[in-house]
Amino acid sequence: MAGFGDIVGHEQIIWHLQNAIRMGKVSHAYLLNGEPGSGKKLLADCFAMTLQCEAGGIDPCMECHSCKQALTNNQPDIIRVTHEKPNTISVEDIRTQLNGDIQIKPYSSRYKIYIVADADLMTVQAQNALLKTIEEPPAYAVILLLANNADRLLPTILSRCVRLNLKAVRDQDIREYLMDKMKIPDYQADVSLKFAQGNVGKAVQLASSETFAAMKDEALSLLHETDRMELYELMDAVKKISDYKNDIDSFLDIVTIWLRDVLMFKATQDANSLIFREDLSAITVRARKSSYEGLEEMIQAVDRARARLKANVNFDLVLELLLLTIKEN
Repeated sequence: MAGFGDIVGHEQIIWHLQNAIRMGKVSHAYLLNGEPGSGKKLLADCFAMTLQCEAGGIDPCMECHSCKQALTNNQPDIIRVTHEKPNTISVEDIRTQLNGDIQIKPYSSRYKIYIVADADLMTVQAQNALLKTIEEPPAYAVILLLANNADRLLPTILSRCVRLNLKAVRDQDIREYLMDKMKIPDYQADVSLKFAQGNVGKAVQLASSETFAAMKDEALSLLHETDRMELYELMDAVKKISDYKNDIDSFLDIVTIWLRDVLMFKATQDANSLIFREDLSAITVRARKSSYEGLEEMIQAVDRARARLKANVNFDLVLELLLLTIKEN
């Protein structure tokens, strides 16, 4: 768990939360809304730890008894609402873990804080049960709702929460974090950034994912060899690609980015602007071989393949057509 200063991006949200602490105007209910991996949990954990910190500052001290408890998830006045069913938070979950507990005063801290992850999975009944508590909370209660899609929550819930929408983080900030903190090579950081689109959690996951690395290597290897493959070898290649069937969008993204790198290098001869800089040798070969029209046709073929897969056209047939187009251009 980190302090606010260790969080990448989200400066406006951090300022709002710290200012609420500084001014003594902490609300009873907050809604942190953003896609998975955007940083909701990190912000909520840091806010909760700061509120309970015995030093009384706008950042957790990390040294007091409360902070040490929070760091090991043992702070008795920071409660995480859980749910057994994977895609639903039931009315019983809310009644048992929140409504039935909130009237008991804090064990050892100023606040009693409830963190409800996946709050948008609450049933309507669960939301209505929570609404009664949010309308008349005890003075010491703070409820933090974390949602991937706030539009699933009732308007009555939304109107009673301070809503904080997490925005995309600047690529440069994520890049610095990946390279400086995680020691990720620059080219690998750039590839992760391209896919993460401002999502720090996704960038970190991709940069450290062996599965993603294997998929990228498989895609690049295929792109290097496609124009030399016989028809039967293309069929074998499709079978290999089927290993990534559940993440075919990412596989096709890799293909598209590599082809755009080839197009960019053909036009500029500038390797610094490439995402796959470590693959410059193969990119140079393809740039010499293919025309501008051929490269555009290959990129369009990827887009067509993506559309056909979404329309449930046969997977093997779609990929065969794509590889044939790449081979012929």
